Amino acid sequence: MPSPITNVVGFDDAPFERAHRGNVLLVGAVCSRTRLDGVLCSHVRRDGANSTRRMIEMIAGSQFAEHVRAVLLQGIAVAGFNVVDIHALHAATGLPVLVVARRVPRLAAIRHALAKTGPGAARKWRLIERAGAMEPVRRLWVQRAGLSLEQTLVLLAATTLHGNLPEPLRLAHLIAGALGRGTSRGRA
Repeated sequence: MPSPITNVVGFDDAPFERAHRGNVLLVGAVCSRTRLDGVLCSHVRRDGANSTRRMIEMIAGSQFAEHVRAVLLQGIAVAGFNVVDIHALHAATGLPVLVVARRVPRLAAIRHALAKTGPGAARKWRLIERAGAMEPVRRLWVQRAGLSLEQTLVLLAATTLHGNLPEPLRLAHLIAGALGRGTSRGRA
């Protein structure tokens, strides 16, 4: 069994109104296993194309750059349909990237909704397809770049405190909710 990847950053976006256009807050929770060590904040464009670049900048520009060993995402898109290129994120940072979802996505519905977002929809759909099919792992669904299934199991075990969701994602969700709405609520 490989040793666990314990220093990770989990990203989530802040809530926004359905009619909102423009920038959306993006939060990164940096954790050692399940202990919060720091928080990163930036903005990404609603339905834009800058999420991958922004995450790279957030990690590289932080005091945690030398310590982070993996990136966790709750879903492959933030701020609506600002789709993360998980392979480019992995290549640029040298870090494994793990996308986590509570249930298998309904790809037909996603493709239909994505088509309504305007220019760039075809490119975003290719990124979703390129990320590969989601795999069931520990009562979650995952996509991965730069780590094996065995490493994924160990990473999830090392970073999950309660329930199924890794703590860096749960914390990023709570922090983003509090900063976006003034209070956190609900499960990630």
